[in-house]
Amino acid sequence: MLPWYKNAVFYEVYVRAFCDSNGDGHGDLRGLITKLDYLQRLGVDCLWLLPVYASPLLDDGYDIADYYSIHLDYGTLDDFKELLAAAHQRGIRVIADLVLNHTSDQHPWFQASRRDRNSPYRDYYVWSDDDQKYADTRIIFLDTEKSNWTWMRRPVSFSSTVFMGASRT
Repeated sequence: MLPWYKNAVFYEVYVRAFCDSNGDGHGDLRGLITKLDYLQRLGVDCLWLLPVYASPLLDDGYDIADYYSIHLDYGTLDDFKELLAAAHQRGIRVIADLVLNHTSDQHPWFQASRRDRNSPYRDYYVWSDDDQKYADTRIIFLDTEKSNWTWMRRPVSFSSTVFMGASRT
C-alpha cells in the first residue's frame, strides 16, 4: 500500500492572498476555514500552508521571527487550532511549511548570535569579518540586493543575507 501522500491532492495556500474574513485586505486563517467545504468539493486531501508564523514579512513570511506564534494579520494560535480541527473533520490533512533555515533578524536565535560571537546560535548563521567570503555566490535578488552580505555594527562583522530585504543594523 502506498503512503497517503503518494496519491493525495495537495493544495498550496498562501494564506495572506487566499480569503479575507475581516475586510482588512489580507487573507487570514478564518477566511481559509470558511472555504474548507469548497476545497473538500474540489477533492483536496491536504492543505500545504506557506509560512503563517510571526514575521516582519520582508520575504513573504519566510523571514520567521517566532516559530511558536501566528502572524497577527492571519489570526491567532486558536484560529490555527480551529483550522486544523475543521480540516480534519473533513478528512483534509494540513502541513505547514517549516523553514528552519530562514529566520528574520528579529528572531531570538539571530539576536543571540549577533550579541555574542561565542553564542551557541552563532553557527546557525553565516558571519564574516569581510564581505569577500563566498564572493562567487550568486546574488539571488539582483533587482533589490547588491550583495549577499549585510554590514552589522554590532557585532562588527557581516551577516549573510540570502533572502529578501533584510534590514539589519
